[in-house]
Amino acid sequence: MSMKPEIAVFGCGGWGKNLVRSLRELGGLRAVVDPTEAGRARAATLAPDVPVHASGDAVWSDPAVRGVMIATPAETHYELAIQALAAGKDVFVEKPLTIDVGEARDLVTRASQMRRVLMVGHLLEYHPAILALRDLVTSGELGKIRYIISNRLNLGKIRTEENALWSFAPHDIAVILRLVGAMPVQVVATGGSYVSPNIADVTVTQLLFDNGVRSHIFVSWLHPFKEQKLVVVGSKKMASFDDVSKELVLYDQRVDWQEGQPVPVRGEGTPVPFAADEPLKAECRHFIECVQTGCTPRTDGMNGLRVLQILHAAQRSLATNGQPAQLDAAVFANGSPAAEPVIETTVRPANVAGIPSETVDSA
Repeated sequence: MSMKPEIAVFGCGGWGKNLVRSLRELGGLRAVVDPTEAGRARAATLAPDVPVHASGDAVWSDPAVRGVMIATPAETHYELAIQALAAGKDVFVEKPLTIDVGEARDLVTRASQMRRVLMVGHLLEYHPAILALRDLVTSGELGKIRYIISNRLNLGKIRTEENALWSFAPHDIAVILRLVGAMPVQVVATGGSYVSPNIADVTVTQLLFDNGVRSHIFVSWLHPFKEQKLVVVGSKKMASFDDVSKELVLYDQRVDWQEGQPVPVRGEGTPVPFAADEPLKAECRHFIECVQTGCTPRTDGMNGLRVLQILHAAQRSLATNGQPAQLDAAVFANGSPAAEPVIETTVRPANVAGIPSETVDSA
């Protein structure tokens, strides 16, 4: 498919610069917008042949710009996306879609009414290993899914504008929803703040689904070594994806019953091959294809809304020392987002209690 220069990137900071690089390599970069002098200088270095603007005015009025990718502070996502939709542009928004659930629901409704593409940057869903893992699940290779474990740990950048839950967990939540194919009915989250008051450095989030599947997501930036591992346990086999070693392994291991007693059955692990595609470039390519064809993105606005609802439920549980937060599994079904039950929040401003105030790379 021909990659035409038709996408503008808003924000050329810590993560936006990667979008600029990838889009330019794909031939899909039309312009860059950044209100900061440092961001514009960075964009000019990365893409010297592309116009760089301090405001979006030139982009909104440019008919050649068919889509925008937003990688600005999270509290600006809603207003920028509204402006983009009003200007007739398709929209990609880095995670989280917005800070407020009601605003996210409004974006989904507007994009649908305007017949515009709305895509959310849940990067892991474009990782070739995750796609191969999903094939193992949907093909029945693992049997019935029993539980999913996700660890995202590191002694990395310790942030003061958002907690570890909002920084690290959205990627894993999105993947777990994709693998289970349902919305959890209950969310429980606990954690601890050891560096900055009220900013959780470590959280453990548990999701309970109405089909009996459970998952837990352990995230921390206070850990002696880097670990990014996802384990899916099925009734027939198990699978593990290690994003540090870049290995996806299928284990022929399970538990059988013999003479009324559970007995573990152990088997060798078999590496599962997957493509060597760069996830970010695959994500950008997918957005360009959606802009050109009008097809629904893999990580569309509803996907972003569901992840945001779970984040708010987890944040509420975290703030109440692990009290369960209930969700309605029907939220996963297609339908009018305006009619869907949601976890509402009145937390303001955006960075109170560790809810993010800017978009950063946490993959």
